[in-house]
Amino acid sequence: MQWAVILAGGSGTRFWPLSTPTRPKHLLPLAGGGATAEAAFERLAGLLPPERILLVTGAGLAGPLRAKLGVPAENVLVEPEAKSTGPALVWGSWVARSRDPEAVVLSTHADWHVPDPAAFVRTAEVALAVADTAPWLVTVGVVPTRPETGYGYIIPGQPVEGGFLVAEFKEKPTIEGAGALIARGALWNSGLFAWRADTLLTEIGRHAPEMAGALPALARADVASFFRHCRAVSIDVGVLERSPAVVVVPGQFEWDDIGTWEALARIRPLDPNRNVLAGNVTAVDTRDSIGWSETMPIVMAGVENVVVVEANGRILVMDRRHAAGLKQILEQLPPSVREIAVS
Repeated sequence: MQWAVILAGGSGTRFWPLSTPTRPKHLLPLAGGGATAEAAFERLAGLLPPERILLVTGAGLAGPLRAKLGVPAENVLVEPEAKSTGPALVWGSWVARSRDPEAVVLSTHADWHVPDPAAFVRTAEVALAVADTAPWLVTVGVVPTRPETGYGYIIPGQPVEGGFLVAEFKEKPTIEGAGALIARGALWNSGLFAWRADTLLTEIGRHAPEMAGALPALARADVASFFRHCRAVSIDVGVLERSPAVVVVPGQFEWDDIGTWEALARIRPLDPNRNVLAGNVTAVDTRDSIGWSETMPIVMAGVENVVVVEANGRILVMDRRHAAGLKQILEQLPPSVREIAVS
């Protein structure tokens, strides 16, 4: 049967000060409407019943996510510690296989913007079918709409039934490099994956020493020991970039991982001066800017290309060009400013 794992960890530091450890970006209405985690769950509802949707998250978020999404309690998998996407997806796939030895797993994230859920489901169905008919690890590569430096790229190689063998992964190129990759037919690495659970676990044993030695702990149902003995590694680096059994399926749907404040200019409506304004924000003679107010009125006057955010007792004023580096900016702040305690 088909299963899905939604990754809903992380604190979303690039959306500081709005995002906090107890209310990270996938619990926020960044794209408008509901939280992005709700949208992720609803997209899968057209494909799978709730009892076959697993959610991997941290201890502090399990309760809020379960309440918001209505996921069965036994399907909320609480990580003992965060070790990146590799251990999280190995554990989720292990749980799916323990309940269904023939499990074919779709891996998705809780913080994406996908305005056409039907197109997403059609691509997911293709990826699951390819993974079920051959021992492939399948990744979905979204057709690029612009030269994007914040995404990884996949270069398709030899065609196989349903997709292409992956020739090469390229991580976060320069703007010139991104343009050259697109000219070569490269696709964005969306992070949407599919595999038979047993195929993934076999490839882990062959290619991922960061996790392979810890697998016996899962066989003993000792999840804490599994995470303790895994090294932090992404599923991309740990397995997909090492295994020869990786296939890319092109995805014909609009997709954004909402990685920074800058993304709001792509996914939210713009006013006549190309501003994104959310909450009690007034813009006067202001262009190409992003304003977000949670509680206090904000007036933006005579400025261009800035981000102004008021939330959780903090105010951020930043040039839009620095949005991708907000995490590094936060590391330079005193803890009393950076750390936000929200009751």
